[in-house]
Amino acid sequence: MFEMESLGLRAVGSHCSLSEMDDLDLNRALLDRPRLKIERKRSFDERSMSELSRHDSPRGRSVLDTPLSSARNSFEPHPMMAEAWEALRRSMVFFRGLPVGTLAAVDNTTDEVLNYDQVFVRDFVPSALAFLMNGESDIVKHFLLKTLQLQDSEKRVDRFKLGKGVMPASFKVSHDPIRETDHLVADFGETAIGRVAPVDSGFWWIILLRAYTKSTGDLTLSETPECQKGMKLILSLCLAEGFDTFPTLLCADGCSMIDRRMGVYGYPIEIQALFYMALRCALSMLKPDGDGRECIEKITKRLHALSFHMRNYFWLDYQQLNDIYRYKTEEYSHTAVNKFNVMPDSIPDWVFDFMPLRGGYFVGNVGPAHMDFRWFALGNCVSIMSSLATPDQSMAIMDLLEHRWDELVGEMPLKICYPCLEGHEWRIVTGCDPKNTRWSYHNGGSWPVLLWQLTAACIKTGRPQIARRAVDLIESRLHRDCWPEYYDGKLGRYVGKQARKYQTWSIAGYLVAKMLLEDPSHIGMISLEEDKLMKPVIKRSASWPQL
Repeated sequence: MFEMESLGLRAVGSHCSLSEMDDLDLNRALLDRPRLKIERKRSFDERSMSELSRHDSPRGRSVLDTPLSSARNSFEPHPMMAEAWEALRRSMVFFRGLPVGTLAAVDNTTDEVLNYDQVFVRDFVPSALAFLMNGESDIVKHFLLKTLQLQDSEKRVDRFKLGKGVMPASFKVSHDPIRETDHLVADFGETAIGRVAPVDSGFWWIILLRAYTKSTGDLTLSETPECQKGMKLILSLCLAEGFDTFPTLLCADGCSMIDRRMGVYGYPIEIQALFYMALRCALSMLKPDGDGRECIEKITKRLHALSFHMRNYFWLDYQQLNDIYRYKTEEYSHTAVNKFNVMPDSIPDWVFDFMPLRGGYFVGNVGPAHMDFRWFALGNCVSIMSSLATPDQSMAIMDLLEHRWDELVGEMPLKICYPCLEGHEWRIVTGCDPKNTRWSYHNGGSWPVLLWQLTAACIKTGRPQIARRAVDLIESRLHRDCWPEYYDGKLGRYVGKQARKYQTWSIAGYLVAKMLLEDPSHIGMISLEEDKLMKPVIKRSASWPQL
């Protein structure tokens, strides 16, 4: 474990930090509050998943400092597991003696720190899940509380003040050698590339709060006035009425995991899927009192509209592709079939060969006269986990993964998007970004962290064999290559040209995937069952043909 003074953390020029005085009230109220012993009643989904597992969910630690779920199985755990846990613990960050997160990377092979010495909200999610699955919830609780306190800070980019509900992209521990004190310094996008605020951070925070509640059975945290207020502030940014004619969220490029210019501005699938999941998670935790009741009503209405919109207009399968190919344009009135005026000539050639007869996926973006036909892994996996995808659509996504394994998985799971941008299109869309060259980084690179989301989607759809095949690929290389951030090449064969080694979420993603496969009952903390009340009438098949 790192001592705080040895982390080498640099202060960021930000107006947002936590001083000692800011720290005391919430810590006294929450950190020392006794946890209620609540026997959690599992849903039907969790009970059925637990039947697939040989053992109950672990609630302790083994002598070898590895998960008991591994130690109890009849087979020997993979040697990578022990090293992964050791590496994960080396990345832990402490603030005034308490663990509050994990560093983005602990790469001792380079002196160039950049911002990999910070705790990123999105990066910490797989680390948090790994700790929760191993019965270690304190670090997750401290992380949730500290980021909640940072949310209450004043947020400015130049002379513009951001909304109260914005969650930080990251934070770091800064040491004042004169006063001999530590404080947290947050980045809300004012130091990020492109100066874009993280839209996904708030959604991941809500999703992680529910995961903590489901894992521990501790309702006291989510029911505190501070957490209730935090959720409402996040959602107030998304549920406010404006000029929007769609229930989806309008976003800038670079506001999520793809944090550089990649042509995902508009209504990207990743944000819409996370938005949907966060709404459903918040709905299960918000108390119906005071302004909470009004917030619940807004969430319910938005969920109905969002699920219908996404399942109908973002979904693409063989039949829908053929329909778009035959679209008429310039249609007026409420009877229009081509509601977004998508031009059939804008359909890229590759998608006709890529689309199998059985299978489908949510496209990357849909807006006025615009449809991004690219496959994005995170958005589709979260759509399955959150039940934004119907059962038929979820199975169709899995069918597509199997049919197009070489393209979407290759030799290293998992392509962040497919296909890549190249040539003139790359120059126009990315602005000649030297990091997002073809089949590299966010432009068709392969990211091991996506393994945990793929595994969760596979387990939820009852197809764990797909995840096991992906894990086998990971275990053949990831440890040998020193846990890199991403891989390059059409098949993901080469370690990324600028990839950091010992990337924490690559390590944590592997651990979460392994623990999900060993004990599928863990899926309950990161999965939501379909809400029958929000199931729209789909007028066309989810996967064509139905055999």
